[in-house]
Amino acid sequence: MTKLNQILAVEKGVKSDVQRKVTDAYHAIQKTPLLSGISRSYQPIDDEGEQLPPESTRVQVQAEQVLREVGATLTRLFDVTATKDVANCSARGDVKVDGVVLLEAVPVTYLLFLEKQLVDLHTLISKLPTLDPSESWTLDENTDTWRTEAVKTTRTKKVPRNHVLAEATDKHPAQVQVFTEDVVVGYWTKVAFSGALPQRRVNELLGRLQKLQDAVKYAREEANGIEIVDQRIGEKVFGYLIG
Repeated sequence: MTKLNQILAVEKGVKSDVQRKVTDAYHAIQKTPLLSGISRSYQPIDDEGEQLPPESTRVQVQAEQVLREVGATLTRLFDVTATKDVANCSARGDVKVDGVVLLEAVPVTYLLFLEKQLVDLHTLISKLPTLDPSESWTLDENTDTWRTEAVKTTRTKKVPRNHVLAEATDKHPAQVQVFTEDVVVGYWTKVAFSGALPQRRVNELLGRLQKLQDAVKYAREEANGIEIVDQRIGEKVFGYLIG
């Protein structure tokens, strides 16, 4: 008894072979000389006239024969595709994660869809932004974001100062050097917020996703392992069409 996974294994090869043969047939019937033949003989007016050999060209391509060959080729493809599609209607598998059935009796066509979506989802999750590990983060319930501890820093202002190098005398003015001094005038209190995720959360999501991806693949293999009935569709179609 044939199994669905066996049909799937040969389907690609059958499609490629059919496409090549149908393409060759299409090109063959476009070549008018191959469809044409001729036979002619020469008869001189009298017995003393020049004798010429007969000429003939055989027909190399017969449209009816090409049609029958295309029908035979497509019959195989029609049968393989029908067998696969009919089997897909009953091919189902359970998606089990850690021994627990998460999704029951899922059609194999949906499992294929799910498999592709999970690949795209893996790409998204792996690119999620993560919190700066150099900071200490806690969840702020008021904003539902992550926040750091408050950090207090000073704000300074440059204030000009005078430095007397030499006191004034009755003969010379005082020698004064002007400089600036940083004076604390206030304090900044900074709290950083972030909508990113902790790295452990991303790792957790990726771990769960990997388990689900594996489970979907196992379910697909289970579904594709069912025994199937070979369909004979092509013979009926071409029996009607060119019979």
